[in-house]
Amino acid sequence: MTQPIAVHDDETQRVDQAFRSEVEAFLDESLTEALREAGRETTGLKSAPDACGAWRDKLFQRGWLAPSWPVKHGGAGWSTAQRLYFENACAERDAPILQSSGVRTIGPLIIEEGSPSQKARYLPAILSGEHEWCQGFSESQAGSDLSALSLRAERDGDDFVLSGSKLWTSFAQYATHMFLLARNVPSSRGGEGLVFLLVEMDRPGIDVRPIRFIDGQHETNEVFFDKVRTPVSDRIGDIGEGWKTAKRLMSIARSNNTTTGVLRRALRAAQREAAESGDVCPQEEAKFLDLQRRIDAFEAFEWRVAAGMVAVAPAPATSALKLLATELHQAITEIGLTTAPHSEFAQAKYLATRAATIYSGTSEIHRNILARSIGCP
Repeated sequence: MTQPIAVHDDETQRVDQAFRSEVEAFLDESLTEALREAGRETTGLKSAPDACGAWRDKLFQRGWLAPSWPVKHGGAGWSTAQRLYFENACAERDAPILQSSGVRTIGPLIIEEGSPSQKARYLPAILSGEHEWCQGFSESQAGSDLSALSLRAERDGDDFVLSGSKLWTSFAQYATHMFLLARNVPSSRGGEGLVFLLVEMDRPGIDVRPIRFIDGQHETNEVFFDKVRTPVSDRIGDIGEGWKTAKRLMSIARSNNTTTGVLRRALRAAQREAAESGDVCPQEEAKFLDLQRRIDAFEAFEWRVAAGMVAVAPAPATSALKLLATELHQAITEIGLTTAPHSEFAQAKYLATRAATIYSGTSEIHRNILARSIGCP
């Protein structure tokens, strides 16, 4: 059986020994067996809430919760190599999976495009855990074709009044805030007449209803807005230009929703379950080795995109990352189920990744984006 995967040697060489030693000492000291167990047992997008909270607090106290954020905003200010090394090291030690929309997506967007008052209000609260964010984009008739959304944002003085619903909203049941896209010009079509808003989830008129997956897990929700009032000032970008803001946010999100660390963790788990289930035939062993090779190649590409070393625009680059990562993630869980068909973990992991090639844009959408980027009609 293939040995468990260690942090890739090329990545190790991009950071100095002092940084590696500091990271390893912190992880060895801070990751209790209970936290590691929670990380190993994770099959969905994030680990159990209690484990996430405990691990987030430890990272926050150390100043490492937001590795890519600038130091002046409370982040670690790490280089690309340091950030990717840390993420892989966490995965290697089975740290809980956080997948915080606040840290990974809306926080970076607020840093780039938010007003000074928004930065002062939201960034410290994201880091402290006071604010937990969810994303309100998809609707019943607007999934991959997000620009077909119909949630209304009608201007009434200093407020927008929201009416409509959002679908497949991950972890809305825990969120204190939602960033969403709404239509502020009723007669507009497509990406015109939209506004990007930051909305408190405890505002009157918001109703969160759970959606259960086939495996019984509750990660996504439907969220209804019944004449919900929210300040006009709680927006990013100009009124009517929300599509531009949303595209920038999705570029950020697609660059980190399935990382090398997530893939290495998944492959290691599949190998573990296969070993516990019995002998692995030579053909299956060859598949595991091929998946390890593909992860190594993906890691090299992920590093180049994060470091700005690819000669394409950000949108197609992040589309390629999302496309490659999610299809690779599914391939890993498929061999995991094939080699351990009676494992409850392998079954749950397989089911949990079925939607990976749908959320954040389907694989078909991203192939279209890549085709247009090279001039295909």
